[in-house]
Amino acid sequence: MGSFFHRHPRLTPYLLLAPGVAWLAVFFLVPLAFLGYQSLQSGIFPNFEFTWEFSNFSDGLSDYREQLFRSFLYAGITTVACLLAYPLVYWIAFRAGPWRNLFLLFIIAPFFVTYLIRTLAWLNILADEGPVVGLLRAINVLDEDGRLLATTFAVVSGITYNFLPFMALPLYVSLEQIDGRLLEAAKDLYASPAQAFLRVTLPLSAPGIVAGTLLTFIPASGDFINAELLGTPKQQMIGNVIQAKFLESLDYPTAASLSFILMAAILVTLLVYAKIVGAEKLTG
Repeated sequence: MGSFFHRHPRLTPYLLLAPGVAWLAVFFLVPLAFLGYQSLQSGIFPNFEFTWEFSNFSDGLSDYREQLFRSFLYAGITTVACLLAYPLVYWIAFRAGPWRNLFLLFIIAPFFVTYLIRTLAWLNILADEGPVVGLLRAINVLDEDGRLLATTFAVVSGITYNFLPFMALPLYVSLEQIDGRLLEAAKDLYASPAQAFLRVTLPLSAPGIVAGTLLTFIPASGDFINAELLGTPKQQMIGNVIQAKFLESLDYPTAASLSFILMAAILVTLLVYAKIVGAEKLTG
C-alpha cells in the first residue's frame, strides 16, 4: 500500500477521503434523496405514487407556517438564553483554577442521562405542586391558580436546559485558548478591565460564540420533545408536525416536504448569519 501511494501521490488525498465520502453517501445523501422522492409523492398510505407533487411544499408552508415561525422563535430565544452562560464559562476558563475540570463536568453531566429523561425531569421541576411554582406563588409572582407547565416558558426552559452544553463547551474552548499575555499587555497599555474584555477577550472568543449559536440554534429549531411533553398544541413546533405526520397520520409526502422546508429555512438563516458575522468566523 505504501508503494502504491508513493507511485500515485496525486491519488493519495482522494483515497484518504474515500471512506468519509462513502459514509456520507450511504447515510446522508441516499436517505436525503429518498426523502426528496417521498416529498413529491401523492396518495394515501400505503398507496403513494410519484407524481411530482410540488404542491406538497406550498401547502405545507401555508398550512404550518405558524409552527415553523414558532420553531425559529423558540430556537432564537433559546440561543440567546444559552448565550447568557458566557459569564459562567468565562469564570471557569479564567478563575476556576484547579477546579476547572470539575465545573466543566457539572456542565456536561446532564449528557449522562438520555434526552427524554432530562425533559421528563422538568415535568416534576415545573409541576403545579412543585417547589418552583410554590416559591413563585409565595412571593406573588404567580397567582394561586398560576402554573408554569403547558406554557411557552416551560417549553423554552426545557430546550434551553437541554442545549446549554452545546453553547458552553465551544465558548470554553475559545476562551481557554486565549493567551493570557495578551490580557497582560492590555493592562500594561492602561486598558481598564472592561476595555480589555471588549477589545481583546470578546473578539478572540467570537469563534466560540459563533459555533455555540449554530450548535444551539440548528438542533433547537427541529426539536419536538420539549413542546410535546412540556407544552400544549398552542406551543407545537414544526418538529411536532413532522413527527405526527410520519408516525400518526402516516402522511409521508407532507412530512417529507415539511422536512425539506425546515432544512431550507435553516440554510437561509445560516447564510444570512454568515453574511452578518463574516464567513471566516463561521468556518473558523
